[in-house]
Amino acid sequence: MTDTTQTNGAPQTRPPLDVAKIQSEIGRLREEIAKVYVGQEELVTGTLAALFAGGHVMIEGVPGLGKTLLVRILGVTLGCNFSRIQFTPDLMPSDITGSHIYNQKEQKFVFIRGPIFTNLLLADEINRSPAKTHAALLEIMQEQQVTIDNRRYKIEAPFFTLATQNPVESEGTYSLPEAQLDRFLLKLLIQYPQAEEEVNILRMHADGGSFDLIESVKPVMNQARVLEIISAVESVTVSEAILDYIARLVRATRDRRDIYLGCSPRAGIALLRTSRVLALMEGRDFVIPDDIKRLAPASMRHRIVLTPEAEVEGRSVDDVIADVIAAVEVPKGDDARQS
Repeated sequence: MTDTTQTNGAPQTRPPLDVAKIQSEIGRLREEIAKVYVGQEELVTGTLAALFAGGHVMIEGVPGLGKTLLVRILGVTLGCNFSRIQFTPDLMPSDITGSHIYNQKEQKFVFIRGPIFTNLLLADEINRSPAKTHAALLEIMQEQQVTIDNRRYKIEAPFFTLATQNPVESEGTYSLPEAQLDRFLLKLLIQYPQAEEEVNILRMHADGGSFDLIESVKPVMNQARVLEIISAVESVTVSEAILDYIARLVRATRDRRDIYLGCSPRAGIALLRTSRVLALMEGRDFVIPDDIKRLAPASMRHRIVLTPEAEVEGRSVDDVIADVIAAVEVPKGDDARQS
Protein backbone atom coordinates (compact mmCIF):
# COMPACT_ATOMS: atom_id res chain seq x y z
CA MET A 1 0.00 0.00 0.00
CA THR A 2 1.10 3.60 -0.68
CA ASP A 3 0.59 6.22 2.00
CA THR A 4 0.19 9.91 1.20
CA THR A 5 0.78 12.58 3.85
CA GLN A 6 0.70 16.39 3.86
CA THR A 7 3.85 18.38 4.70
CA ASN A 8 3.70 22.19 4.45
CA GLY A 9 0.67 21.88 2.18
CA ALA A 10 2.41 19.58 -0.32
CA PRO A 11 1.47 15.89 -0.51
CA GLN A 12 4.33 13.46 0.09
CA THR A 13 4.09 9.77 -0.74
CA ARG A 14 5.72 7.12 1.42
CA PRO A 15 7.16 4.10 -0.40
CA PRO A 16 5.00 0.95 -0.39
CA LEU A 17 5.12 -1.00 2.87
CA ASP A 18 7.28 -4.10 2.32
CA VAL A 19 5.90 -6.30 5.09
CA ALA A 20 7.83 -9.44 4.07
CA LYS A 21 11.18 -7.61 4.08
CA ILE A 22 10.60 -6.02 7.48
CA GLN A 23 9.39 -9.32 8.95
CA SER A 24 12.50 -11.05 7.60
CA GLU A 25 14.84 -8.38 9.00
CA ILE A 26 13.27 -8.46 12.45
CA GLY A 27 13.34 -12.28 12.30
CA ARG A 28 17.09 -12.22 11.58
CA LEU A 29 17.50 -9.70 14.37
CA ARG A 30 15.84 -12.10 16.79
CA GLU A 31 18.00 -14.98 15.54
CA GLU A 32 21.17 -13.02 16.24
CA ILE A 33 19.91 -12.06 19.71
CA ALA A 34 19.06 -15.71 20.44
CA LYS A 35 22.68 -16.74 19.77
CA VAL A 36 23.65 -15.22 23.11
CA TYR A 37 20.45 -14.22 24.92
CA VAL A 38 18.60 -17.34 25.97
CA GLY A 39 14.80 -17.39 26.31
CA GLN A 40 12.77 -14.34 27.49
CA GLU A 41 10.72 -14.34 24.27
CA GLU A 42 8.08 -11.91 25.53
CA LEU A 43 10.75 -9.54 26.85
CA VAL A 44 12.54 -9.48 23.50
CA THR A 45 9.25 -9.03 21.63
CA GLY A 46 8.18 -6.14 23.85
CA THR A 47 11.59 -4.48 23.64
CA LEU A 48 11.64 -4.62 19.84
CA ALA A 49 8.02 -3.45 19.67
CA ALA A 50 8.85 -0.36 21.76
CA LEU A 51 12.08 0.29 19.84
CA PHE A 52 10.45 0.30 16.40
CA ALA A 53 7.46 2.21 17.78
CA GLY A 54 9.86 5.00 18.74
CA GLY A 55 9.34 4.70 22.49
CA HIS A 56 11.18 3.67 25.64
CA VAL A 57 10.95 0.67 27.96
CA MET A 58 10.98 0.08 31.70
CA ILE A 59 12.07 -3.44 32.70
CA GLU A 60 11.37 -4.71 36.19
CA GLY A 61 13.24 -7.73 37.49
CA VAL A 62 15.81 -8.92 39.99
CA PRO A 63 19.51 -8.46 39.20
CA GLY A 64 21.43 -11.02 37.19
CA LEU A 65 18.85 -11.87 34.52
CA GLY A 66 20.69 -10.34 31.59
CA LYS A 67 19.30 -6.83 31.10
CA THR A 68 22.72 -5.33 30.31
CA LEU A 69 23.51 -8.22 27.99
CA LEU A 70 20.30 -7.64 26.04
CA VAL A 71 21.07 -3.97 25.39
CA ARG A 72 24.66 -4.78 24.40
CA ILE A 73 23.44 -7.32 21.86
CA LEU A 74 20.85 -4.88 20.54
CA GLY A 75 23.58 -2.31 20.00
CA VAL A 76 25.61 -4.76 17.89
CA THR A 77 22.72 -6.21 15.88
CA LEU A 78 21.19 -2.79 15.16
CA GLY A 79 24.53 -1.20 14.28
CA CYS A 80 23.96 1.48 16.93
CA ASN A 81 25.98 3.02 19.74
CA PHE A 82 25.41 1.80 23.30
CA SER A 83 25.89 3.44 26.70
CA ARG A 84 25.16 2.33 30.23
CA ILE A 85 24.50 4.53 33.26
CA GLN A 86 24.50 2.98 36.72
CA PHE A 87 22.09 5.10 38.75
CA THR A 88 23.25 5.80 42.32
CA PRO A 89 22.03 8.15 45.09
CA ASP A 90 24.81 10.66 44.34
CA LEU A 91 24.28 10.72 40.55
CA MET A 92 23.74 14.28 39.34
CA PRO A 93 21.97 15.44 36.16
CA SER A 94 25.28 16.69 34.75
CA ASP A 95 26.69 13.16 35.10
CA ILE A 96 24.10 12.13 32.52
CA THR A 97 23.95 15.11 30.20
CA GLY A 98 27.53 16.35 30.35
CA SER A 99 28.60 19.89 31.18
CA HIS A 100 30.63 22.90 30.06
CA ILE A 101 34.29 22.73 31.08
CA TYR A 102 36.67 25.66 30.81
CA ASN A 103 39.46 24.93 28.33
CA GLN A 104 42.48 26.93 29.47
CA LYS A 105 44.33 26.40 26.18
CA GLU A 106 41.49 27.80 24.09
CA GLN A 107 40.33 30.13 26.90
CA LYS A 108 36.68 29.25 26.48
CA PHE A 109 34.07 26.85 27.79
CA VAL A 110 33.59 23.67 25.78
CA PHE A 111 30.77 21.18 26.13
CA ILE A 112 31.82 17.69 27.20
CA ARG A 113 29.07 15.28 26.20
CA GLY A 114 27.72 12.84 28.74
CA PRO A 115 26.70 9.20 28.19
CA ILE A 116 23.19 10.28 27.15
CA PHE A 117 24.55 11.05 23.67
CA THR A 118 24.07 7.58 22.26
CA ASN A 119 21.48 5.47 20.40
CA LEU A 120 20.76 2.77 22.99
CA LEU A 121 20.91 3.73 26.66
CA LEU A 122 20.68 1.33 29.58
CA ALA A 123 19.54 3.28 32.66
CA ASP A 124 20.35 0.62 35.24
CA GLU A 125 18.45 0.72 38.56
CA ILE A 126 16.91 4.07 37.72
CA ASN A 127 15.03 4.17 41.02
CA ARG A 128 18.29 4.52 42.99
CA SER A 129 18.71 8.19 42.06
CA PRO A 130 16.79 11.22 43.37
CA ALA A 131 13.92 12.90 41.54
CA LYS A 132 16.07 15.67 40.05
CA THR A 133 18.15 13.12 38.14
CA HIS A 134 15.02 11.21 37.06
CA ALA A 135 13.56 14.43 35.70
CA ALA A 136 16.66 15.21 33.65
CA LEU A 137 16.61 11.81 31.97
CA LEU A 138 12.86 11.80 31.33
CA GLU A 139 13.00 15.26 29.77
CA ILE A 140 15.68 14.04 27.38
CA MET A 141 13.61 10.93 26.57
CA GLN A 142 10.69 13.17 25.64
CA GLU A 143 12.52 15.94 23.80
CA GLN A 144 15.56 14.04 22.48
CA GLN A 145 17.71 17.04 23.25
CA VAL A 146 19.78 18.46 26.10
CA THR A 147 19.50 22.10 27.20
CA ILE A 148 22.46 23.45 29.19
CA ASP A 149 23.15 27.13 29.80
CA ASN A 150 20.44 28.08 27.30
CA ARG A 151 22.10 26.03 24.55
CA ARG A 152 20.43 23.02 22.99
CA TYR A 153 22.23 19.89 21.90
CA LYS A 154 20.30 17.38 19.79
CA ILE A 155 20.64 13.65 20.43
CA GLU A 156 21.11 11.63 17.27
CA ALA A 157 18.19 9.40 16.29
CA PRO A 158 17.33 6.67 16.94
CA PHE A 159 17.37 7.15 20.70
CA PHE A 160 16.04 4.31 22.82
CA THR A 161 16.14 4.13 26.62
CA LEU A 162 15.84 0.85 28.46
CA ALA A 163 15.48 1.56 32.19
CA THR A 164 15.54 -1.12 34.88
CA GLN A 165 14.42 -1.31 38.48
CA ASN A 166 14.54 -4.00 41.16
CA PRO A 167 11.06 -4.86 42.47
CA VAL A 168 12.32 -6.51 45.67
CA GLU A 169 14.92 -4.29 47.33
CA SER A 170 13.57 -0.91 48.53
CA GLU A 171 16.45 0.33 50.70
CA GLY A 172 18.15 3.33 49.15
CA THR A 173 15.60 3.70 46.35
CA TYR A 174 13.35 6.55 45.19
CA SER A 175 10.00 5.59 43.70
CA LEU A 176 9.23 7.05 40.31
CA PRO A 177 5.98 9.03 40.37
CA GLU A 178 3.16 7.80 38.13
CA ALA A 179 3.59 10.86 35.90
CA GLN A 180 7.18 9.83 35.17
CA LEU A 181 6.39 6.14 34.70
CA ASP A 182 3.76 7.23 32.19
CA ARG A 183 6.58 8.41 29.89
CA PHE A 184 7.68 4.84 29.26
CA LEU A 185 5.86 3.25 26.34
CA LEU A 186 5.93 -0.23 27.91
CA LYS A 187 6.76 -1.79 31.24
CA LEU A 188 8.09 -5.32 30.80
CA LEU A 189 8.75 -7.98 33.42
CA ILE A 190 11.86 -10.15 33.22
CA GLN A 191 11.32 -13.59 34.70
CA TYR A 192 13.65 -16.34 35.89
CA PRO A 193 14.60 -18.70 33.03
CA GLN A 194 12.95 -22.07 32.54
CA ALA A 195 14.90 -25.17 33.63
CA GLU A 196 16.11 -26.03 30.12
CA GLU A 197 17.00 -22.40 29.40
CA GLU A 198 19.06 -22.20 32.59
CA VAL A 199 21.02 -25.30 31.56
CA ASN A 200 21.71 -23.67 28.18
CA ILE A 201 22.98 -20.54 29.93
CA LEU A 202 25.34 -22.60 32.07
CA ARG A 203 26.47 -24.51 28.98
CA MET A 204 27.39 -21.26 27.20
CA HIS A 205 29.44 -20.07 30.17
CA ALA A 206 31.11 -23.47 30.49
CA ASP A 207 32.20 -23.13 26.87
CA GLY A 208 33.80 -19.74 27.39
CA GLY A 209 31.17 -17.26 28.47
CA SER A 210 28.35 -15.41 26.76
CA PHE A 211 30.29 -12.14 26.62
CA ASP A 212 32.84 -13.80 24.31
CA LEU A 213 29.95 -14.91 22.11
CA ILE A 214 28.88 -11.30 21.54
CA GLU A 215 31.76 -11.10 19.08
CA SER A 216 29.98 -13.73 16.97
CA VAL A 217 26.80 -11.64 16.76
CA LYS A 218 26.51 -9.86 13.40
CA PRO A 219 24.88 -6.52 12.59
CA VAL A 220 21.54 -6.96 10.86
CA MET A 221 20.66 -3.28 10.40
CA ASN A 222 22.15 0.17 10.70
CA GLN A 223 20.89 3.43 12.17
CA ALA A 224 19.34 4.54 8.89
CA ARG A 225 17.41 1.27 8.46
CA VAL A 226 16.10 1.42 12.03
CA LEU A 227 14.70 4.89 11.31
CA GLU A 228 13.16 3.66 8.05
CA ILE A 229 11.31 0.87 9.86
CA ILE A 230 10.13 3.28 12.57
CA SER A 231 8.69 5.45 9.80
CA ALA A 232 7.19 2.46 7.95
CA VAL A 233 5.32 1.32 11.06
CA GLU A 234 2.94 4.26 10.64
CA SER A 235 1.67 2.69 7.38
CA VAL A 236 0.25 -0.40 9.15
CA THR A 237 -3.55 -0.29 8.96
CA VAL A 238 -5.54 0.14 12.16
CA SER A 239 -9.29 -0.15 11.62
CA GLU A 240 -11.94 1.97 13.34
CA ALA A 241 -13.07 -1.17 15.19
CA ILE A 242 -9.55 -1.66 16.61
CA LEU A 243 -9.31 2.00 17.62
CA ASP A 244 -12.65 1.67 19.39
CA TYR A 245 -11.44 -1.54 21.07
CA ILE A 246 -8.29 0.18 22.37
CA ALA A 247 -10.34 3.11 23.69
CA ARG A 248 -12.82 0.81 25.45
CA LEU A 249 -9.97 -1.14 27.10
CA VAL A 250 -8.34 2.03 28.39
CA ARG A 251 -11.61 3.54 29.59
CA ALA A 252 -12.57 0.30 31.34
CA THR A 253 -9.64 0.77 33.73
CA ARG A 254 -11.21 4.00 35.01
CA ASP A 255 -14.53 2.46 36.01
CA ARG A 256 -13.47 -0.36 38.32
CA ARG A 257 -13.75 -0.33 42.10
CA ASP A 258 -10.40 -2.12 42.54
CA ILE A 259 -8.52 0.55 40.56
CA TYR A 260 -7.73 3.87 42.27
CA LEU A 261 -6.00 5.43 39.24
CA GLY A 262 -6.86 4.23 35.74
CA CYS A 263 -4.88 4.47 32.50
CA SER A 264 -4.16 7.78 30.83
CA PRO A 265 -4.65 8.27 27.06
CA ARG A 266 -0.93 7.49 26.68
CA ALA A 267 -1.78 3.83 27.38
CA GLY A 268 -3.98 3.79 24.28
CA ILE A 269 -1.30 5.51 22.21
CA ALA A 270 1.26 2.94 23.42
CA LEU A 271 -1.08 0.11 22.43
CA LEU A 272 -1.67 1.66 19.02
CA ARG A 273 2.01 2.17 18.24
CA THR A 274 3.37 -1.13 19.52
CA SER A 275 0.56 -3.24 18.05
CA ARG A 276 1.54 -1.98 14.60
CA VAL A 277 5.07 -3.27 15.13
CA LEU A 278 3.76 -6.61 16.39
CA ALA A 279 1.63 -6.92 13.24
CA LEU A 280 4.75 -6.46 11.10
CA MET A 281 6.60 -9.08 13.17
CA GLU A 282 3.75 -11.48 12.36
CA GLY A 283 3.85 -10.64 8.63
CA ARG A 284 0.70 -8.50 8.49
CA ASP A 285 0.03 -4.92 7.36
CA PHE A 286 -2.98 -4.62 9.65
CA VAL A 287 -3.59 -4.92 13.40
CA ILE A 288 -5.87 -7.59 14.87
CA PRO A 289 -7.41 -7.83 18.37
CA ASP A 290 -4.87 -10.47 19.44
CA ASP A 291 -2.08 -7.89 18.98
CA ILE A 292 -3.89 -5.56 21.37
CA LYS A 293 -4.55 -8.25 23.96
CA ARG A 294 -0.94 -9.42 23.87
CA LEU A 295 0.49 -5.95 24.49
CA ALA A 296 -2.19 -4.58 26.83
CA PRO A 297 -0.48 -5.71 30.09
CA ALA A 298 2.85 -4.10 29.15
CA SER A 299 1.09 -0.90 28.06
CA MET A 300 -1.08 -0.61 31.17
CA ARG A 301 0.65 -2.11 34.21
CA HIS A 302 2.70 1.01 35.04
CA ARG A 303 -0.26 3.32 34.46
CA ILE A 304 -2.63 1.71 36.97
CA VAL A 305 -2.75 2.16 40.75
CA LEU A 306 -4.84 -0.33 42.71
CA THR A 307 -6.98 0.59 45.68
CA PRO A 308 -5.65 -0.35 49.15
CA GLU A 309 -8.47 -2.89 49.46
CA ALA A 310 -7.40 -4.68 46.28
CA GLU A 311 -3.80 -4.82 47.48
CA VAL A 312 -4.87 -6.23 50.85
CA GLU A 313 -6.77 -8.94 49.02
CA GLY A 314 -3.53 -9.88 47.28
CA ARG A 315 -4.60 -8.82 43.80
CA SER A 316 -1.89 -7.77 41.35
CA VAL A 317 -2.13 -5.18 38.60
CA ASP A 318 -1.76 -7.92 35.99
CA ASP A 319 -4.69 -9.82 37.53
CA VAL A 320 -6.88 -6.75 37.18
CA ILE A 321 -5.73 -6.12 33.60
CA ALA A 322 -6.60 -9.73 32.72
CA ASP A 323 -10.10 -9.12 34.11
CA VAL A 324 -10.42 -5.94 32.04
CA ILE A 325 -9.38 -7.73 28.85
CA ALA A 326 -11.84 -10.54 29.54
CA ALA A 327 -14.70 -8.09 30.20
CA VAL A 328 -14.31 -5.87 27.12
CA GLU A 329 -15.98 -7.13 23.95
CA VAL A 330 -13.59 -7.98 21.11
CA PRO A 331 -14.25 -6.76 17.53
CA LYS A 332 -15.59 -9.54 15.31
CA GLY A 333 -14.41 -10.75 11.92
CA ASP A 334 -13.76 -8.30 9.12
CA ASP A 335 -14.58 -5.28 11.32
CA ALA A 336 -11.14 -5.56 12.86
CA ARG A 337 -9.44 -5.34 9.44
CA GLN A 338 -11.44 -2.66 7.66
CA SER A 339 -10.09 0.86 7.89
